[in-house]
Amino acid sequence: MRLVLVADTHLPSRAKEIPDEVWAAVEAADVVVHAGDWTSPPALDAFEARSARLVACWGNNDGDELRARLPEVARVELGGLRFAVIHETGDARGRERRCDEWFGPASDEPADVVVFGHSHIPWDSTTPGGVRLLNPGSPTDRRRQPVATFLTADVAGGVLTVGRHELPPRVR
Repeated sequence: MRLVLVADTHLPSRAKEIPDEVWAAVEAADVVVHAGDWTSPPALDAFEARSARLVACWGNNDGDELRARLPEVARVELGGLRFAVIHETGDARGRERRCDEWFGPASDEPADVVVFGHSHIPWDSTTPGGVRLLNPGSPTDRRRQPVATFLTADVAGGVLTVGRHELPPRVR
């Protein structure tokens, strides 16, 4: 199963459009995971129209209409792995501990993989409790990062293989 992981698209406040490379990956994916900060309902509509299946949550910059359509935490099982999708996990310092409390084996709803956004900083780590933490960065707003990014992943038989994609600089 092929996944595309994105977050922090911020349309149209930070970017006017999604890069073609991202749309091509979205259209080829079995599942698209979006970890919030759409900032406009048309952005969600566009992903829904182009995705075979969308798993998504709202972010801190998403208004009432988006929050009415999306959960704060989206949960799904894909390829034998339990995913949780949330926008914010707090400061990088202490992230693994917090995510183990929220999503680890002893939590009420354990997850094997947590996809998050908010920082626009790509992240891939594993907590002491074994939860894989993934932040795809942002495909449209690199902020302090050298390039904009998104992730793809293949999941089969409970094994997740992740690839990071860097996008060329865009002329605005």
